[in-house]
This record gives sequence, structure tokens and C-alpha cells, in this order.
Amino acid sequence: MESKPNIQDVARLADVSIATVSRVINNQGGVRKATEERILKAIKELGYIRSAAARTMKRKETKTIGVIVPDIKNPFFPLVMAGIEQKAREKDYFTILSSTNESPIIEEKIVKNFIERGVDGVIITTANEDGEHLKLLREQNIPVVAVDRSIRSFEVDTVLVDNIQGSYQAVQHLILQGHRKIAIICGPQNTTPGFERFLGYKKALEDYNIPLDDRYVVQGDFGEYSGNIATKQLSELEERPTAIFSSNNLMTIGCMKALNELNWGLGYEVSFVGFDDVDIATFLNPKLTVVARPMNTVGEIAFMFLHDRINFKDDIPKRKYSIPPELIIRHSCRLINR
Repeated sequence: MESKPNIQDVARLADVSIATVSRVINNQGGVRKATEERILKAIKELGYIRSAAARTMKRKETKTIGVIVPDIKNPFFPLVMAGIEQKAREKDYFTILSSTNESPIIEEKIVKNFIERGVDGVIITTANEDGEHLKLLREQNIPVVAVDRSIRSFEVDTVLVDNIQGSYQAVQHLILQGHRKIAIICGPQNTTPGFERFLGYKKALEDYNIPLDDRYVVQGDFGEYSGNIATKQLSELEERPTAIFSSNNLMTIGCMKALNELNWGLGYEVSFVGFDDVDIATFLNPKLTVVARPMNTVGEIAFMFLHDRINFKDDIPKRKYSIPPELIIRHSCRLINR
């Protein structure tokens, strides 16, 4: 297996002493501009992570953790963050929050930045569940906790909500109201929540002997715009669905805007259930039926897992914690004749 570049490799390639490299990577000054540029070029060519040298010595706690989310505009993540920060303050930890905009490339840059900052651990909802780029954290012996989405390339502590159960409850509620033409606005199928919520939808249909109709399965990307477009696509069907299940909160917002634009009557022409409670859910008329997740609790558990891992390293087994969601029945689903 090829060894990782170290500070000696950088010094050798730049033709300087290790002490000079150390001064540059620790921003201590006193190095000529041309020499500094040569060292930085060597660091880039070798793919050297600057904090790697410090980690070969006894690692000092910084009492700082990094949090990485895919979309800070999603109301789910600020509430998870509130739970993380509450528990972090109790343990005298500081948090650094970064958003990737669902880009694995940006995510890798953030990971490298967190390594350079010397964070004690990372809580992440990854943009790419394959997680190859996250192995940098493991190589640097930095504990990781995954939230909402899994990491497939190596084992980490994981905190999820039971997506299958939640979406099953949503679709079952619509079925028991008499609906058979039930559409779903899916999330990305390469993510844990996107895939599992579609599984719950399919399982509910199967259990009640309702054939899966591909016309009623519309792909979204967990963003508001995709929810809007998906709803308009469903409205153009010759045989419209009588009910819609939206797989996340931002797509729900897009769906509501589309229903309003189309004058497609929420609660009487089309019934609706959304995954995740949103601020507008109780302000709309009718109020939205939703599958709610305990978002603060997700954050609190994620931090407690990370704190354990920082302190006990591999002395405890990796854990996977699944939190049951709750179906909150309001007024957006109408009972219809079968």
C-alpha cells in the first residue's frame, strides 16, 4: 500500500529543511516568498495535508468539532444543529458549521480544512454516501458521526430516523382515507432518506394490494424547485393523483407553491402528506399532515456519540441509532369513496 506523504517528503521535494517547511505550514513567518511558494507547490504536488505532521505527535484537543451539512437552507439542519450545540456547550465544545450545497468536491475541501484546523471530531450529513473522500478523516484518526445519511466506505457511528416506517405511515394514512391514486415526489435514490422513503411508499402499496403506477412516481432532488416542477408534472396527467406524498420539507414547500399557482385545491381536490414538519404546515389552510422527526434529539444524540468516540476511540463498538418518526394528522387529507 502506498504510504502517505509526510513533512520529510515535502522538505525533500522543495529542497529545504524540515524546520522551514514547519514554519510555512504553521504560518510562523520568517521564510522568503520564493521559498514559501516552492514549499506550497510541493505540498500541492504531493497531496500533503498540512496537519499530518502535528498528528504524528501527541494530538492536543482543541475542544472544537466540525459539522458538515448538504443544504443549510433546509430547515431540518438548523434544528439538528441546535441540538448539537446544546450538548456541545454542556461539554465546553465549540462548533464550526459548513454547508456543501450537495457537492462532494466542496465537501472534500471542507474536510481538509477541518483537518488543518485540528477539529476533535466531525458530524456529517454527506453529499456522497460512498464516502471515499471521507477516509481522510479516518487516516487522521478523527472520529466521525453520520447523520441522516449513511457512509458506506467505512464504519462510523450513525444517527438516522426510520424513513421506511415514516413514509409507510404517511401512505397508509392516505390509503385508509380511500386513496388509490397516490403520487410520490421522491428524493435522490442514491441517498439513504431518498431510497428508504421510496421503499416505505412501495411497501404500503404492496401491503394494501395497490399496483405501483410509474406515472405517479416523480423524481425530485430534495430542493424546493424540484418539488414545484414535480407537482406541475403530476397536474398534467390525464388521470391526476388524488393524493401526493412529498419526501422532504423543501420539496413540500415547492409543491405548495405549485398547487397555489395551478389552483389545484389542497385538501379537497388533492390530499397531501409531507415528510418533515415545516413552518408553513400550520399556517396553511388546510393545515398539513406531516411525518415529523425529533430534529433536536437527532443533534443531541449525534453529539453524544461523537463525544464518546473522542474520549474512548475504539474502546466501544460503532453504533447505529434509528429514531421513530411521528405522523401528525391535521387537515390536508380528505376521505374519499373507494
